[in-house]
Amino acid sequence: MAANAAGPASRYDVTLDQSDAELVEEIAWKLATQATGRPDDAEWVEAARNAWHAWPATLRRDLAGFRRDSGPDGAIVLRGLPVDSMGLPPTPRVNGSVQREASLGAAVLLMTACGLGDPGAFLPEKNGALVQDVVPVPGMEEFQGNAGSTLLTFHNENAFHEHRPDFVMLLCLRADPTGRAGLRTACVRRVLPLLYDSTVDALWAPEFRTAPPPSFQLSGPEEAPAPVLLGDRSDPDLRVDLAATEPVTERAAEALRELQAHFDATAVTHRLLPGELAIVDNRVTVHGRTEFTPRYDGTDRWLQRTFVLTDLRRSRAMRPADGYVLGAAPQPA
Repeated sequence: MAANAAGPASRYDVTLDQSDAELVEEIAWKLATQATGRPDDAEWVEAARNAWHAWPATLRRDLAGFRRDSGPDGAIVLRGLPVDSMGLPPTPRVNGSVQREASLGAAVLLMTACGLGDPGAFLPEKNGALVQDVVPVPGMEEFQGNAGSTLLTFHNENAFHEHRPDFVMLLCLRADPTGRAGLRTACVRRVLPLLYDSTVDALWAPEFRTAPPPSFQLSGPEEAPAPVLLGDRSDPDLRVDLAATEPVTERAAEALRELQAHFDATAVTHRLLPGELAIVDNRVTVHGRTEFTPRYDGTDRWLQRTFVLTDLRRSRAMRPADGYVLGAAPQPA
C-alpha cells in the first residue's frame, strides 16, 4: 500500500498500490456476484465479513489502527478502491434512494464495515437500508440533509440518538462534475486546544438539547439538556448538530458560536473522486458539505453511505431479531 502521492506518507490518507487494488477488486466482484440474497440480509453481511479477511494484510492492519486511534482529524480517505464506473447508471434523483441489490459499491462498503465493527442502519432513515445513496434531489436544495445541495452544517450523524454510529463511511461512485461539492470534516481534537477555558466548561455542562430529524417521528417529552462534550476530558467525544442542537443558557449559546467558528477554521474539505472512501470517526469528528449546484441530468455527484457500530450488542433491545437495523425509539442519550 502506498501513501497518497500528493503528500507525505500518512495512515490517514492512503492509496492502494496496484496489487492491493487488484486483489480487493477481485474479492469485491466475487462477493457481489456470488453471495446469495441482498446486501441487507444477514447472510450477505456474513459473506462480506468472511471476504474482509481476504483483504491485503496491510490494509486490514491500517483500518484496525484507525479504529483504535483515528488521529488528529478523526477521518481517513482510502483511494483506489473498485467501483463499477463503466456500468454505473444515471445518478438517482429521488428522495430515499438506496442500494438494495448486490453491487461492487455495496460489497466494498459492507466488507469495510465488517473490518471496523458491524454495519448498522435506522429504520426511519431510508427504511433501514444498510447501503444508502447520497444524491441531490430536485426540490430539496435547501434541505439540511443528504438530499440537499446548500451548505450542510457540521454535525455528528444522528447526534440525538443513544446509539449513533461510531463511523460514517462515504464511497464515491461519481464525482460532482462541477468540482464544487466537497465533504467537510472537523475534529474536536484540533478544536479543543483553541477554545477558551470558559467555552470548554460550558460545553461540558448539560445545557444543550439536540432534536431528532423529522424522519424519526419521535413523540414524548422533550429531551433533558445534555453536554456537547462527553467522556475523557483529555480526549473527549463530541455530540452536536449545529442545525439541531439548541442551547438552553446564554453561555451555552456563546460556546456553540465559538465552537462553530473553530470548526470552520480547522475544517478539511475532501472532494472525493470515484473509488475514494472517506471514513469519519463520528465520536470525535463532525462532518458537513460545501454548497454546490446540481444539474439533475444523471451526471451529479453520487456517494453511497454505510454506518458502522463498534459494539452492536449495546443496541440489542432496538434491533428486532438481532439484525442490523435499529427500529425501536431510542432512550435519551
